[in-house]
Amino acid sequence: MKLLIIDDHPIVRSGIETLIRQNDSDLIIAQAANAEDAMRMLDEQADFKVAILDLQMPGMSGLDAISTISGKCPELKIIVLSMSDSPHDVRSAFARGARGYVPKSAGPNTLLLAIRIVTNGERYVPPLILEEQPVPFRSGPRSPPRDAVDLPLTRRQIEVLRYLTDGAPNKVIANRLGLSEKTVKAHVSAIFKALNVLNRTQAATAARDAGIL
Repeated sequence: MKLLIIDDHPIVRSGIETLIRQNDSDLIIAQAANAEDAMRMLDEQADFKVAILDLQMPGMSGLDAISTISGKCPELKIIVLSMSDSPHDVRSAFARGARGYVPKSAGPNTLLLAIRIVTNGERYVPPLILEEQPVPFRSGPRSPPRDAVDLPLTRRQIEVLRYLTDGAPNKVIANRLGLSEKTVKAHVSAIFKALNVLNRTQAATAARDAGIL
């Protein structure tokens, strides 16, 4: 896998690369000092899978860079690594197309976790945002499971949700339910939307609190 680190501080870039290589020495890692350099590299090499990007850089801002890079390379997974832990900045980054957000105040394993989550096709949302998310359906003590007709999910989506809660990846869910991975991905997106959540962890929590599972 090829990964691009975009940060204007050489020491920060080197530190990030060292951290990531400790976890996976087979990665191909490139560095860019600003968004403009990064886009030139992406023009020359279109096979990067993940970009780790700072919000505060000279020249083009990090948020504008997310929008531009996402438009140029829609398959590239962008993770923001920033000094800012402002919920507004987090939401803005996701709105522009980021797939993960890691405050620089987080522990080193947090970045490794974020990379693993986004490469699996999900978002990494920092705890500071998760703590603000209202839990859907919570209206008192846990209630027994309800019939699917009373829920904002189809029966098939509930089946997918059960596997999702157990931590099964899309490929495994597809094999067990006799579906294509594309169909499973569509169901997962619909589940997230119906439960007003951003990732599988939130979906599992919301489903349990609602008595769906």
